[in-house]
Amino acid sequence: MLYDPTEHRIRSFVTRAGRLSTAQARALEELGPQYLVEYKREPLDLAQAFGRKAPVILEIGFGMGDTTAHIARLMPEKDFIGVEVHTPGVGSLLKQIGEQGITNLRLIQHDVVEVLNHMIADGSLAGVHVFFPDPWHKARHNKRRLIQPPFVKVLCDKLAPGGYLHCATDWEDYAVQMLEVLGNEPQLQNTAEGYAPQPEYRPLTKFENRGLKLGHGVWDLVFTKK
Repeated sequence: MLYDPTEHRIRSFVTRAGRLSTAQARALEELGPQYLVEYKREPLDLAQAFGRKAPVILEIGFGMGDTTAHIARLMPEKDFIGVEVHTPGVGSLLKQIGEQGITNLRLIQHDVVEVLNHMIADGSLAGVHVFFPDPWHKARHNKRRLIQPPFVKVLCDKLAPGGYLHCATDWEDYAVQMLEVLGNEPQLQNTAEGYAPQPEYRPLTKFENRGLKLGHGVWDLVFTKK
């Protein structure tokens, strides 16, 4: 079970059954015991989870994990926790971990709100990545969007002073909402005048490349905790 049904709140995701490839299933079986962290209602010892003490970056909703694997390889001096609810994505990223020999990455398959509330200590994160969250583009569904003031407040509590929050979206009205929500959070300050240039560490996804060729925009927002 991915979440506690007694915690009544609007969720930013829909749990769907995806088909696992043979390679993804094998990765879950063979690499899951080493790289998957079980959700528990108790603080996670980050140094113990990684076998060292290093800055920790949390990525929320990593999809199939291509970007997560790229960034983890790019920054071996940092540790990364990826949180995703969908099993094929978890299997895909575990497969990449095995193929690319990535050691500074751990995964949690669970609702990130509960992970933050129960497993991540205040002030323990060096950064948070939220790349292309579901835009819930129909107006009646906007309330399901992840980037809302209460959630951003929780993220800020988990960030260490000087830590950063990096969001990216290809939906302009969501970008406008993100900029307003992050700009109104008193613990945060913008690193740019409005939207930020795309940081070098965030690679272009194939969908982003396709969108850019069609003239679609992409907006990055990078804020730091005061």
